[in-house]
Amino acid sequence: MVVDLTTKVGSLTLKNPIMPASGTFSEELAEAFDLEILGAHVTKTFTAEIRGGNPTPRVCEVQGSMLNSIGIPSKGLEYFVRRTLPYYQTLQTPLVVSISANSADEFAELCTAVSLPGVAAIEVNISCPNIEADGKAFAIRPSTTRSVMEKLRAATDLPLWAKLTPNTGETSEVAHAAEDAGADALVVANTLLAMAIDIETKKPKLGNLMGGLSGPAMKPIALRMAYQCAKVVDIPVIGCGGISNAQDVIEFMVAGATAVQVGTASFIQPLAMPIIIRDLEAYCAERNIKSLSSIVGTVIDSDTPEAVVSMEAAP
Repeated sequence: MVVDLTTKVGSLTLKNPIMPASGTFSEELAEAFDLEILGAHVTKTFTAEIRGGNPTPRVCEVQGSMLNSIGIPSKGLEYFVRRTLPYYQTLQTPLVVSISANSADEFAELCTAVSLPGVAAIEVNISCPNIEADGKAFAIRPSTTRSVMEKLRAATDLPLWAKLTPNTGETSEVAHAAEDAGADALVVANTLLAMAIDIETKKPKLGNLMGGLSGPAMKPIALRMAYQCAKVVDIPVIGCGGISNAQDVIEFMVAGATAVQVGTASFIQPLAMPIIIRDLEAYCAERNIKSLSSIVGTVIDSDTPEAVVSMEAAP
């Protein structure tokens, strides 16, 4: 049977719900598979200025997952405009540009600067440190989420995807704030702050002491967040965190995600995304599911969903 994998993320129609997570994808993967088979392309997060990133080592393995403390190294806005964007303008697949900044005003300026032909949407990495809040990420609190998203909304007419952080105890409130301030979709979620120590040297395994947990260990947390967010907002939720196979994608979509991003899995298997797309078609064909989007939000949950959504406040 012919399976329809298309999905809509706001005003964008994607041929399937699979896209890379920011920082885990580059045009070099064109040597491994046809990049046009993806639902969307997502660039590595970049800043307006050139950045060197965090001290090494920046990556380490932890029990089937990984920690990273890359520090958003960036070649800057000019490099993106002159070198990165022209490549993606030759492709038909929608391009999502991921940006970061240290303050709300800097974010807004960069947002305006990247609102260019060939850019389909802007993913705003509000999970990054905010110098105006003593280094705490914008998306940790509803108030800072709202203030930065309002400035970003005023800075562009392109769709805005707000990338949220798991390092908050106010998931639903932050999601509400992002939606109210103009976000067109939520990417749920970035990495979870974590740490690993070498017991022989007694030194942290990362040069920056702590880093972000990603991979399979992150999946249950990201899935919980995607479910909570989908319950309280009317805009699309894009699941991100520990997605390694088609079963993971199905789980996120049943929980309420409209699309997903694949990250760490591509480091292990460069063909992870094409394999997932193939297996999604097989899953639907085997179960006579004509449209994959029909499973979104079909989770059979509690009779009192409000109690589940607010579970993060429970003891």
